[in-house]
Amino acid sequence: MKTTQEVANRLLELCNSFQFDTAVKELYADNITSREPTGAMVEYLEGKEAVIQKSIQFNDMVEEFHGFETSDAIVAGNHFSVRMKMDLTFKGAPRSEMEEIALYEVKDGKIVAEQFFYEVPPRGDQ
Repeated sequence: MKTTQEVANRLLELCNSFQFDTAVKELYADNITSREPTGAMVEYLEGKEAVIQKSIQFNDMVEEFHGFETSDAIVAGNHFSVRMKMDLTFKGAPRSEMEEIALYEVKDGKIVAEQFFYEVPPRGDQ
């Protein structure tokens, strides 16, 4: 069974090589919970399949990824956090950068919870 540090290292390895789908399939528990900030398109999800669908929905909104970088993971017990920065162009929008803090909880070698902290950009329907 992987330690929290090993899960964190593997997640960063996969994310930094744009293998987000592999990260979810390999590292996430079937009963994962996912939280986004208030006002995000999807604020709360349960289950690996729901997280996969959220990733597909996000990727469908992106015209081009220009870059992705992460900080080193900060591990404390069965939790770790990472700063993530994306350089991307959403469809129909100018190129932009997004930064967030991601917090993960690991149990039995799998990620069982994720929570993201970032500034939610205004949407056209608001």
